[in-house]
Amino acid sequence: MKRTTTAAVLVAALAALSACSSDDSTDAAPAAEAASPSIDHSAVGEKAGIPPAPTGAARDNVLAVLFDVNPALVADEEDAIDNARNQCAAINGEAERLEWSAQQRFSSDAHQVTADEAKHINIGLAEFCKTA
Repeated sequence: MKRTTTAAVLVAALAALSACSSDDSTDAAPAAEAASPSIDHSAVGEKAGIPPAPTGAARDNVLAVLFDVNPALVADEEDAIDNARNQCAAINGEAERLEWSAQQRFSSDAHQVTADEAKHINIGLAEFCKTA
């Protein structure tokens, strides 16, 4: 009996909610647009110390730096670029554990980054990170 009552209440509530909706969506659109602020995502990344995604020669340079440390780091180039950009937040933010951060960020199932490799990653990315 309780299930039937609960179901009836839910159906009535849904019917009431749908009756409140308007078919005229032109009135609701400007209010929704005014309520949602515009976010410049590039500015957010810059404030976090993350440079824009490199293109052309700059991209090739970042990949070459990582390849020189260990070719396994660039097995997935998109991940390598994302990892490099995110590591810049640690470098530019003067994080206390830069090597640890690089080890966590760049290690994968296929390759665990050593402390020495992490140090070289950070040295190699320093110039790129200045573009943030």
